[in-house]
Amino acid sequence: MVEGGIAKPDKTEFSECWKTTWKTPYIMRLSLSAGIGGLLFGYDTGVISGALLYIREDFQQVEKKTWLQEVIVSMAVAGAIFGAAFGGWINDRFGRKPSILVADILFFVGAIVMALAPAPWMIIIGRIFVGLGVGMASMTAPLYISEASPARIRGALVSTNGLLITGGQFLSYLINLAFTHAPGTWRWMLGVAGLPAVVQFFFMLSLPESPRWLYRRNKVEEARSILEKIYPANEVESELIALRNSIEAEKADEQAIGDNFIAKMKGALSNVVVRRGLYAGVTVQVAQQFSGINTVMYYSPTIVQFAGFASNKTALALSLVTSGLNAVGSIVSMAFVDRYGRRRMMIVSMFGIISCLVILSIVFFQAASHAPKISQLESTHFATNATCPSFLSASNPTSWNCMSCLKAECAFCANGANEYSPGACLAKTSDLETLCHGQHRTWFKDGCPSKFGFLAVIFLGLYIISYSPGMGTVPWIVNSEIYPLKYRGIGGGIAAVFNWVCNLIVSLTFLTLTKALGSSGTFLLFAGYCVIGLVFIYWFVPETKGLQFEEVEKMLKSGYKPLAFKTKSTRGENQSA
Repeated sequence: MVEGGIAKPDKTEFSECWKTTWKTPYIMRLSLSAGIGGLLFGYDTGVISGALLYIREDFQQVEKKTWLQEVIVSMAVAGAIFGAAFGGWINDRFGRKPSILVADILFFVGAIVMALAPAPWMIIIGRIFVGLGVGMASMTAPLYISEASPARIRGALVSTNGLLITGGQFLSYLINLAFTHAPGTWRWMLGVAGLPAVVQFFFMLSLPESPRWLYRRNKVEEARSILEKIYPANEVESELIALRNSIEAEKADEQAIGDNFIAKMKGALSNVVVRRGLYAGVTVQVAQQFSGINTVMYYSPTIVQFAGFASNKTALALSLVTSGLNAVGSIVSMAFVDRYGRRRMMIVSMFGIISCLVILSIVFFQAASHAPKISQLESTHFATNATCPSFLSASNPTSWNCMSCLKAECAFCANGANEYSPGACLAKTSDLETLCHGQHRTWFKDGCPSKFGFLAVIFLGLYIISYSPGMGTVPWIVNSEIYPLKYRGIGGGIAAVFNWVCNLIVSLTFLTLTKALGSSGTFLLFAGYCVIGLVFIYWFVPETKGLQFEEVEKMLKSGYKPLAFKTKSTRGENQSA
């Protein structure tokens, strides 16, 4: 997924993690209990893609109003923006554990509200609740795990949260597929999220607060008792000393730059190193979202239907492939990002993304150009007044094909003998859909029958393969390394806000864009955004692989330029481009 970060562990950290958690199961219990928040994060952002297909069937106003579909999808993202800010305040004021408990309550309430919703506006309210929970979980779960884990295996344990996010998205597609024939379909899909929220809530009740938060609140003995459960007896004192030194340094920084948000912002933006870090950090987060990834994660089954697969079940099954590839890509990234570097992986990833988006644009253009024609005879074959009114009033109806019919807000009932042959353009009503199916024909309302459909699914999968190992995970790694220590929280927070806001813009406009530009034009537009993003990444984002934080700060202080634009005198000093 896309909105959470994965801390980068190495191979020795994974092996050490296995040994440590085998000896001390309490550590794994703690990490997995908190990591359920990542699972919920992934599930609630992914489940709507399949549920939307059935919500449209139950509520005609949702089917007819593209903007209403976009609002249902994107309100979780809007809620997440505020949830992250609210969660940050709860984290600091009341602790990490209460923040996770509140997130669970929001997840549960949102799931129940959506499952019982009698109207679209109730689904939207439920999505806002879920979004608040997502925003809180996205920042609190990895923070809690990192602060309550042994330092030597921290990266490996925090990475489980990232894997659970993509795993939650994959699970949401499986659940969607499982409930396709159940009464209530989308209600079950959305309501199931309440169960892991309840499980995590009761697990967290039995777990302690973060020792770091307790120590900062001068609850030293409580912090010690938790560290004694995590570390061997001979390491507890040294960890307490390290914790004390870290918190004293943190407090010293707060005195130097101020402990309120405005003072921190002024201090950050007046620092040339932080500004240059933000150029890189914000660039990769914006480029990540405008690559169009969340149009695929939120609307994947709809895109598959655009490609000509009319069946909801088929669309969900094919979408499962994209979600699975996204999860696999996260693992691939963890294996290769330290070998090949952050910058190189993002640039290679962007070339792959651009290529796939351009090919997808061509495929959808060809599919629209070769869409089946509309037959006057077929269209008048059905009930009186069944034919699409726009087709009847068209000045040149013989030029119409299936895409012309769909653009006129009508539906295409495929030819019974061959769905690629001329078919009927009918008014888009549930009665006519039933009549069309009754004659053993396929009803198309989002895309047209196409021999190019399988190519769209293949390149959608290749797009995910290109995206996930590079632009999927690396932007979060870059943001964890690019800022000076005392400004890391504020710098990462600013970049994350840009990520969420761009996510909201993309998810709130995708269907409107496809309606205005067509699927082909929309994918080409995202390819154009990616070209701009690639240029910015090449120019503003340095390589941080293998560098100490002090080295990164020194590089940014002197000003970063790509290797091709360095003078001969400076090329030998920094080969990081």
